[in-house]
Amino acid sequence: MNAAPTRLSTRVLNRALLSRQHLLDRRDLPERDVVEHLVGLHAQIPVGPYVALWSRLESYRPEPLSTMVTERELVRTALMRSTIHLVTARDCLTLRPLVQPVLDRDLYQNSSHKKVVQGLDLDAVVEHGLALLDERPRTPSELGKALHERWPDHKPDTLAYAVRNLAPLVQIPPRGTWGGTGRTTHAAARTWLGRPLDPAPSVERMILRYLAAFGPASAADVQAWCGLTRLSEIFDRMRPRLRTYLDESGKELFDVPEVELPDPDVPAPPRFLPEFDNVFLSHAERDRIIPEGRSFAEWSREHGLLMTARGGVLRGNLLIDGLLHGIWRLDKNKDGHTLVVEPFTDMSAVDQEALEAEGRELLTFLLGSTRSAVSTVETTKNSLVRQGKA
Repeated sequence: MNAAPTRLSTRVLNRALLSRQHLLDRRDLPERDVVEHLVGLHAQIPVGPYVALWSRLESYRPEPLSTMVTERELVRTALMRSTIHLVTARDCLTLRPLVQPVLDRDLYQNSSHKKVVQGLDLDAVVEHGLALLDERPRTPSELGKALHERWPDHKPDTLAYAVRNLAPLVQIPPRGTWGGTGRTTHAAARTWLGRPLDPAPSVERMILRYLAAFGPASAADVQAWCGLTRLSEIFDRMRPRLRTYLDESGKELFDVPEVELPDPDVPAPPRFLPEFDNVFLSHAERDRIIPEGRSFAEWSREHGLLMTARGGVLRGNLLIDGLLHGIWRLDKNKDGHTLVVEPFTDMSAVDQEALEAEGRELLTFLLGSTRSAVSTVETTKNSLVRQGKA
């Protein structure tokens, strides 16, 4: 008789997630390997992946990652949940065909575009769109206007969006490079990378990689991460290869057998994370990372506007004792830059000291060592303010 699956506490799941996301201890690993291990980094905000890696790696500097983007080793492309991710070239070519149903659904159910694409010869639109992009990379506006010349009865933005969702495209530099600016500009992935999509990608392999980076997790968690549906049938086929657990509510969780669970009592130091980070967006049940199990959207609505201020140039979220318990922003003013940090929970003296040290290091990282000397550290009941002179 098989033993009943072990029941895992939310605390255990939290520490497992933090460990696999390299957020318990900074690691000394190549950036490319970490991006691949995490199955990409959310990159809707171009600077996001840099902050995400700074929080995960020892002595991290942004220039190597930026160079990999320029040299086409890493690319920004629409993948999981039809959102922009920074991934390796190989993952772009492997993951993109797997999540194509997600991008199809986004196009056909999108309130702005679904009526416009009805009755449109989308194969012809995509073929012409790729030909235009092979002539030269184009912004969505430029692509839409060029397509509109051939399909004048359809909105340019819908035509461009159809190509974006139905054909593998990448966003090219300088967007996505460290300090780089520029509008979103698309190229065809096949042309930019010089090779075709993976002809036989494995959804089972994608699930195993997800579990190694985010598990233990349910089939619903994987679906929330990637946007695909009906994965329970695939998990049933994979069951002999996986460990099974139960969460506190009795829901079945799956895991890769080679990864052990960490001690739930291991401390979790404060971490500054980008506004959108993998840890907040990759589970259906998010109580392992967001207090009270609220959705990230709910949490953002409640707290995000508190950090919106004139002059803000960057903002993000704060982990305290492993949970989403605060927000931060970098403001630019006439005297320089101010890192404003607002925790929403009481902290121990040890955590507060660690948070202040992390804040100083973050200023140095964001502003550069020659421009980011910390001049003051002010502490109030609910916020910490750090001033860096530009």
